[in-house]
Amino acid sequence: MKIYTVGGAVRDELLGLPVVDRDYVVIGATPEQMIALGYKPVGKDFPVFLHPQTHAEYALARTERKTARGYHGFAFHAAPDVTLEQDLARRDLTINAIAKDELGNLIDPYHGAADLKAGLLRHVSPAFAEDPVRILRLARFAARFGFVIADETLHLMRGMVANGEVDALVAERVWQELSRGLMERKPSRMFEALRACGALARVIPEVDALFGVPQTAAHHPEVDTGVHVMMVIDYAASQNYALDVRFAALTHDLGKGTTPREEWPRHIAHEERSVGLVAALCERLRVPSDCRDLALIMAKQHGNIHRAAELRPSTIVRLLQSADAFRKPQRFTRLLQACESDARGRLGMNERPYPQAQRMLAAFSAAAAVDAGAIAEQLAEPARIKDAIQRARVSAVRTALNETED
Repeated sequence: MKIYTVGGAVRDELLGLPVVDRDYVVIGATPEQMIALGYKPVGKDFPVFLHPQTHAEYALARTERKTARGYHGFAFHAAPDVTLEQDLARRDLTINAIAKDELGNLIDPYHGAADLKAGLLRHVSPAFAEDPVRILRLARFAARFGFVIADETLHLMRGMVANGEVDALVAERVWQELSRGLMERKPSRMFEALRACGALARVIPEVDALFGVPQTAAHHPEVDTGVHVMMVIDYAASQNYALDVRFAALTHDLGKGTTPREEWPRHIAHEERSVGLVAALCERLRVPSDCRDLALIMAKQHGNIHRAAELRPSTIVRLLQSADAFRKPQRFTRLLQACESDARGRLGMNERPYPQAQRMLAAFSAAAAVDAGAIAEQLAEPARIKDAIQRARVSAVRTALNETED
């Protein structure tokens, strides 16, 4: 029995990056032998065991065979006679198909170390085309490392899109990879990789439809909407904002992908269209409620927040109520982060101030300080309480912003 460190741990060590998790492959062992040594079996589809002390995962070497469309359609074979090279051959990319023995020697039959040095994402074997999730994983690695896709791998990915293999992806797995990719250092690279092979139009067509749509003159017409959105999510990533902020930044302008903006009769049509598309996207991908809710508010309100200097105190209070800011102040703060990303994620704008956030925060602080309970106690008629609280909040905002009467 021989044990090797495999996959991401070896890759990240070679790149000089911190190693979070270590995975191990065991050659020449049976499940019975592993159990006899104290390992705890946990694998459902194939034999995986937890080390009795460290609880790290140890998987028996295995091969796999495609049996049906989609990423569930595989039959696995784990046996003592499966070699390390055979186990590595089933992995997706050469940079993930490197092993290290207990003495620190590298086993690299598919030249992954060379591809690491070259900054190249290359598939190990034609079996890459059997699992559509690998397209999403490769795109996520592009966002993480900034590597380019090998020509032959890109050709293979395009074939997977053309033959419908990508259409077998399930919502949960798409969201899992999308959310992880959004949290990488340069999320735009993930979408660039998906566009390059045609997968973005099949997986997230609402985002793909933004590319080629011109911006208005005020928003750098030389950059189309899709490119702008990529700059926005990269800015959000550069500020280390949370996932819900990055997702809201990605989806805030989906309405622009339907028709050119100048053809719309009213600006509100853009907001309504964006909200509808965000809702449909979130339902299809089963997006968690925190990401969905912030994205919906962002799609509806980001234009108003950008115009905060023009808004009257009464309008600001209605916006705060619409965004449910008084009940969920932390989410309102993240909404402002998403709006700031939209404003600063433009050519030459990343260092410019965004005073709208300060104005909205000042207004929110003033309005939130109003003692609604005290007002309610002073009024005998319940029907008057809501209007009285509203007036008090508007007055507080007016004072905080040094505004005159509406």
